[in-house]
Amino acid sequence: MTAEALAGRISACCLCAERFATTATAHEPRPVPWFRGTTRLLISGQAPGMRVHGSGVPFDDASGDRLRDWLGLDRAAFYDRDRVAVVPMAFCFPGYDAKGSDLPPPPICAKTWRAEVLAAMPDLQMKVLVGGAAMAWHLGKGPVSERVQDWRRLAGQGFWCLPHPSWRNTGWLKRNNWFEADLVPALRMAVAEVLG
Repeated sequence: MTAEALAGRISACCLCAERFATTATAHEPRPVPWFRGTTRLLISGQAPGMRVHGSGVPFDDASGDRLRDWLGLDRAAFYDRDRVAVVPMAFCFPGYDAKGSDLPPPPICAKTWRAEVLAAMPDLQMKVLVGGAAMAWHLGKGPVSERVQDWRRLAGQGFWCLPHPSWRNTGWLKRNNWFEADLVPALRMAVAEVLG
């Protein structure tokens, strides 16, 4: 099956319809698959947020602006599905809990789709893991900060671990100024090399 056909199957997925109906948002599934078989750069996060649920475009928010800045990509390059894939741990917005916090990605999504999606992208050269859920799936469980700090070793294995680009991590970024001083320039160079 081609990557494009697989993306079509994912777009029609409704495995979590009952689960989403019981959340505070009571929303319907809206998978956002963003990949093609020619992709060289994988961006793997947690799950789409409410804004992405509405637009159908991954990282279509302030977090996406920050992530694109870290990667050194403008919107056109970032959204070029032939070269950049955005494959989170869940393709749908999981909803909010009663306190208004994002629910975690339902594990059934990754169990159902992830291996098949990654196999459909044989030209992957670089994996950018954004946040703990993606890091745990690809590298096993471990502290996010330690993974980000170990960037030189992990980059040699094709993995770049990043904190979530949310405003909530602004304090972490200020306390860890090496991230933007050292990691980000190296990340931009690696992205430019992979995307040519």
